[in-house]
Amino acid sequence: MKWNLGNPKKLLIKVSESVWPPPPVLKISDWADEFRYLSPEASAEPGKWRTSRVPYLREILETIGTVPEVVVMASAQTGKTEAVLNTIGYFMHQDPAPIMMVQPTIEMAEAISKDRIATMLRDSPALSGLVKDRRMRDSGNEILHKVFPGGHLTLSGANSPASLASRPIRVLLFDEVDRFPPSAGSEGDPVNLAIKRSATFWNRVIVKVSTPTIKGISRIEKDWERSDKRIYHVPCPHCQKLQPLVWERVKWEKSKSSDKVEAWYECVSCFGKITDAHKPTFLAEGRWVQTNLGSSIAGFHLSELYSPWRSFADVVRAYLEAKDDPQLLKVFWNTSLGLPYDDGSGEGLLWRNLFTRREPYHPLSVPRGALVLTAGIDVQANRLAVSVWGWGRKEEAWLIYHTELFGNPDQEKVWHELDAVLNATYSHELGELGITLAAIDTGYAAQTVYNYVRVRSKIYAVKGSSSLWKPPISRPSLIDVNYRGKTIKKGVAVWPIGTDTIKSTVFSRLKLIEPGPGYFHFPQIDEEYFEQLTAEKVVSTMVNGQHRRKWIQIRNRNEALDCLVYAYAAAVSVGIARIDWDKLESQLFPAITEEIEPTEREIKKPVKERSRRGSGFVKGW
Repeated sequence: MKWNLGNPKKLLIKVSESVWPPPPVLKISDWADEFRYLSPEASAEPGKWRTSRVPYLREILETIGTVPEVVVMASAQTGKTEAVLNTIGYFMHQDPAPIMMVQPTIEMAEAISKDRIATMLRDSPALSGLVKDRRMRDSGNEILHKVFPGGHLTLSGANSPASLASRPIRVLLFDEVDRFPPSAGSEGDPVNLAIKRSATFWNRVIVKVSTPTIKGISRIEKDWERSDKRIYHVPCPHCQKLQPLVWERVKWEKSKSSDKVEAWYECVSCFGKITDAHKPTFLAEGRWVQTNLGSSIAGFHLSELYSPWRSFADVVRAYLEAKDDPQLLKVFWNTSLGLPYDDGSGEGLLWRNLFTRREPYHPLSVPRGALVLTAGIDVQANRLAVSVWGWGRKEEAWLIYHTELFGNPDQEKVWHELDAVLNATYSHELGELGITLAAIDTGYAAQTVYNYVRVRSKIYAVKGSSSLWKPPISRPSLIDVNYRGKTIKKGVAVWPIGTDTIKSTVFSRLKLIEPGPGYFHFPQIDEEYFEQLTAEKVVSTMVNGQHRRKWIQIRNRNEALDCLVYAYAAAVSVGIARIDWDKLESQLFPAITEEIEPTEREIKKPVKERSRRGSGFVKGW
């Protein structure tokens, strides 16, 4: 008898499928709806995940794995981190593979492992048994490395080249790429280092997620520009016109008697009033629209205006709190609108606009609002440029004096003249005021500057650093050594300053129109000063395939700008952000301030220690 078994290969497939059935074909969003649970420690809405709560995430999740790369440039409070966690859970459970999640630092990788991933594995039943308990021997469950059947999850820091180059990876997830350092140690760009780990996988998955930073140097902005630029459009509840939510169409009314704000969105077509009550409906009916056709990279942009956890009024209040401070405004632009912030430095500033807004106070006189004086000195081959700046509440600033002291820095004459400027007292509306601290650059005639600073107090030798994101002024390094080569503890110290950081701050504040926090005031001074003040602009260049931010001169002389940079660094060192200004005023001018009626100022406790006028540092700040 002959048995007709048919095609043996097909028979083997049928038998194997009856024993090991293929996994269900699920999209990441469907998997999250069925298997993902949010933990109470990490979510304001713990329990079963619902993509319907954040419908704009559905297409993002469904796109991951179907295109070579996915880029998400988004604000805070939009669920972007949860989307990354859903991706991790999906591949662990449905499509096991080597996974790597890269955070800006190792410390942040450890934090997200403990606070978000460990709780997800604990509270999602489908995942809880995949990674063994850490207390078991050979569990493969470590803070930065977790083993599961068919794959592993590695948590890495962009600042650690060893963690980025350790093993082949198929699924690469980059979180907050704009916070990545330019280089992982000395190994080069951390993103490129990690991507090399996935080169052997034909079906690799790359996801980049971040809030942006400064326009022109933002990593996520660069990737977004290469993508198909998808924008989420929602229908107007009144006329059904599809439109993206943009900040310019958010309207509000503020109560005169309280801080209450009523906010709504105005339709671009019918001008209808769209409120928060409409949000669940129009989010569910929205759709992504590609605005850069032809790109193989899927790019998505989201702002807090779409967030189900933030009302229109919440976003408006964030803006009102930030609008008068360029640094806070940058944070609003990045974290609320999900957009790179244009600080204006890339275009340069028109010096004539600043020249025309000069004020009627005269050089050498100190307006009432300025209570701390600092000076910045730039050393040139044939002169010293000196600026004296006055600082007040919320870093409002006044130029008090700018001069050039001509002479060879190797001769004593010019330094005696500098002593006269730094030791002088300046006429204040309430009395007299002296310079608290000065900062002098060591870029030229460094040894001469060291000799000058060594025997004087109230002046710092500084050295500029062009590296990005450096603080305005950092811990000093000691320069003087003895004959044995050991550092002299009380020798000259050189203080590093973040020139890129300070110049970005300066150029942002020079754009302010109305006096107030961060505003720069100028007296009746000549045109040359303003040409020097605006003599630089920032440009974005490509170095080894990466954007680099660099300041370049657009005029021959820039001493006024450099002097302001040094004076601001000195002001930060003095602590202008922490000063009790009412208390300081009463210390500096006790005879005057005691005559002021209590209704004109907040009543303070008597100050026991009072400093002498113009004597430098003030006690009790």
